[in-house]
Amino acid sequence: MSTLTIRLPDDTAQRLKSLAQSRGLSMNKLVEQLSAHALAAWDTENHFRAMAATGDMHKALAILDRLDGVDQQAPTH
Repeated sequence: MSTLTIRLPDDTAQRLKSLAQSRGLSMNKLVEQLSAHALAAWDTENHFRAMAATGDMHKALAILDRLDGVDQQAPTH
């Protein structure tokens, strides 16, 4: 496990402490969870970018057209 020192504005640090406390977490655990969420989002974005780079644009657009058709046929509430 690594140790990381970060500098944050005082108000941001205080708000993060309050958030951690409200969730019953330590600051370390909160930052670990927030980091995991950020990395998952980044990994997902990179995965989709890689898929898009190797994909067939015409097939993708055809799928979107079909989805648009389904959305237009769906009843609104």
